[in-house]
Amino acid sequence: MDTPCGPLARVDGRDLVSFCSNDYLGLANAPELVEAAGAGARVWGVGSGASHLVSGHMRPHEDLEERLAAFTGFPRALLFSTGYLANLGIVPALLGRGDAVFSDKLNHASLIDAVQLSRADNKRYPHGDLDTLERLFASSSARRKMILTDAVFSMDGDLAPLPALLELAERFDAWLVVDDAHGFGVLGDQGRGSLAHFKLGASQRLVYMGTLGKAAGASGAFVAAHEAVIECLLQNARSYIFTTGSSPRRGLRPARQPADRERRRPPRTSTPTDRAIA
Repeated sequence: MDTPCGPLARVDGRDLVSFCSNDYLGLANAPELVEAAGAGARVWGVGSGASHLVSGHMRPHEDLEERLAAFTGFPRALLFSTGYLANLGIVPALLGRGDAVFSDKLNHASLIDAVQLSRADNKRYPHGDLDTLERLFASSSARRKMILTDAVFSMDGDLAPLPALLELAERFDAWLVVDDAHGFGVLGDQGRGSLAHFKLGASQRLVYMGTLGKAAGASGAFVAAHEAVIECLLQNARSYIFTTGSSPRRGLRPARQPADRERRRPPRTSTPTDRAIA
């Protein structure tokens, strides 16, 4: 590619129409975002210089997490460098040996890899087959359980039956982890994602992953959930702890206005959380 991301592309000297990007809203090269990125770099630089738990978590990161949590309706959010790293962090942080993951067979590779890293039992069900999923739940004696699914299956174009999956999660005492890489920014009121599309509230059983490199036109990802889950990820997700924080310029919004600075959480540390995850 010899041109920026957009509807037109130049490849090997040929001008072509591009149908293959995930830039669903055309924001990757939008002037407002380009200006915000430049302004952010002039103030905050282009790199964070350390992992989030050392000195790489800056005010723009914190502001963006707070805005994403509010936008998706969850109490708290956590930034990751990519959607792949977010998924790799969620499952091993919440589950381990003796636990079980119930995973749609058409899930993204990052979700498949996350299950393998967790060492939990992998119970795969045919795509969208709720009857089989229910039978797998009924026969499971795992101490902790998780349903793992894409929200929008990008290769097929269909949506996971999230209301029914949440009902099963409630009935069988399981988490529901939703990878909304292709729904965030597109579906739901104001692009709030697949949960908003189905009018699902921020259940304590939900763990929501959204990416910023598709419809949002930038890069990175976030996980939104309740306080205890996010704190557990912050302290235990290796793909968050052991990588350099993303560029602080990503947290700057266009035409940014001064924000309220009074309500702030304490600084992050790498000490164990005292919150129990059931």
